[in-house]
Amino acid sequence: MFAPQVLRECALLADGERGVLVGSQGECAWMCVPRWDSGAVFASLIGGAGGYAITPVTRSVWGGYYEPDSMIWRSRWVTDDGIVECREALAYPGDLHKAVLIRRIIAVQGEARVRVVLDVRADFGRHRMVRVECRDGVWRARSGAVYVRWSGATSVTRDGRGPLVATITVPEGRCHDLVLELSDQVLGEGVSADELWERTEHTWSTMVPEIGPSIAPRDARHAHTVLRGLTSATGGMVAAATMSLPERAEQGRNYDYRYVWIRDQCFAGQAIAVSGGDTLLDDAVSFVCDRLLEDGPALRPAYTVSGGKVPDESELDLPGYPGGGARIGNWVNDQFQLDTVGEALLLFGTAGSLERLDTRHWRAVEQAVACIESRWTRPDAGIWELADAHWAHSRLTCAAGLRGVVGIASRTDAARWSALADAIVADTAATCTHPSGRWQRASDDSRVDCALLAAAIRGAVPEDDPRTVATYDAVRTELGRDGYVYRFRQDERRLASAEGAFLLCGFLMALAAQQQGHDVEAVRWFERNRAACGPPGLFTEEYDVDQRQLRGNLPQAFVHALLLEASARLAQPWTAVRHWR
Repeated sequence: MFAPQVLRECALLADGERGVLVGSQGECAWMCVPRWDSGAVFASLIGGAGGYAITPVTRSVWGGYYEPDSMIWRSRWVTDDGIVECREALAYPGDLHKAVLIRRIIAVQGEARVRVVLDVRADFGRHRMVRVECRDGVWRARSGAVYVRWSGATSVTRDGRGPLVATITVPEGRCHDLVLELSDQVLGEGVSADELWERTEHTWSTMVPEIGPSIAPRDARHAHTVLRGLTSATGGMVAAATMSLPERAEQGRNYDYRYVWIRDQCFAGQAIAVSGGDTLLDDAVSFVCDRLLEDGPALRPAYTVSGGKVPDESELDLPGYPGGGARIGNWVNDQFQLDTVGEALLLFGTAGSLERLDTRHWRAVEQAVACIESRWTRPDAGIWELADAHWAHSRLTCAAGLRGVVGIASRTDAARWSALADAIVADTAATCTHPSGRWQRASDDSRVDCALLAAAIRGAVPEDDPRTVATYDAVRTELGRDGYVYRFRQDERRLASAEGAFLLCGFLMALAAQQQGHDVEAVRWFERNRAACGPPGLFTEEYDVDQRQLRGNLPQAFVHALLLEASARLAQPWTAVRHWR
């Protein structure tokens, strides 16, 4: 229906249970129903069928903005003869079985004439709309297992088995509402557009708490809102709303991120705690706690939002986003990532310092410690999900996690966990200290890795430890370019030729610079990386510095989390926030 757009022009509508990507032509290019990891009903983003577009009839240029502290987006077009806006949102809070997409066409200046096209294609485009009928001005249909109801559309036509098409005219100063309901269950009574908007506006107004001091308060609040929009009623926060968007063209690096990565959930919880703790912190603690209590030492890196196993990776018979294939599921479902357990302890330690742990959570703490005790000497896949090795970052993160819960533990546990942390750091130092004095990736991999900055940031070792200082200097000189930071050197190619800059690493660098007392440099790293987004203020995992383009799935939750944390930490002296560790 529509050609794929560059990612910087995509906005996200989200209700916690699923998301919609809206492009600059008013097209819903991506939406999965009923849940994040379900089949897509609009899949033009990856070359599939289906879409829902509201586009001005005459020539136009596009812009848009989010209403404050919400996932309510306003597409805005300046046309040859006026200004048209489309206010749009997923009705919030979301229902586990039903998605309600509300779109309000507004004639801001002059008469608004828009073309509306609806083509629901369940299961990544496999199923056309059938049983299409209109009763009392409301359209109903089925697409595979998805029930469809569409109200507000007038003068609709359909050519054969094609999409529903309408041209809607709105007088100047007036508005016109469209309500699309999609469900895996028979639809009950509908709700008026006015009531849906009122409920959505009110709920969003209660979702973002007071944010503490920040060097970028507007972006911090927006980051919080994005994280809330990605978080299900189960407490699980998906890593991204999309799948298969390539990190590097034609290199097989396109993944399905519509699942909950434990590490990312912990990053988000830490960020919320630093910027102003609220229910998102409790959600993170609860979800991670449940997974630890259920799986213990077999903790997986990622889960579905309902706590289930991520499906095996497979290919869809679709073209994919240009430069990538259409890949569903994720191969991390069979990995073990040791650093994830350490991140869980860091999350619990932070929550405990804020008195947000109960007896059940403490059982999860003990389970995490037991997991570290049994597995820290064994290889794991690490933060970058590579081949199993004795990754220094994984072990140092476990040491940081152990130190993070020492302050809220009993005297006996504190002594034992502190001794274990010391042992892990000593062993890692013996095997993973580079001849130059910095940390290296693994005993058999002498390269520097940006993730190793976290050892001091999270408290595994002191900020004035010679290895901390040497690692900071090495990352800055070997992996930093033009204000951005790369994960590690892949090969002899220049950094930008091998992969994009990792925005997570850029914000880590800002935190590390602040920790080393380089406050001005810290702000420079922060400002450079927070600008690596499009007009909707959404971040992907990687940033193509040469082309100034977003790469990978959108939006990447852990980037928003680190922006939120860094904006809070950089607003005050490092010593004032050290207790969060």
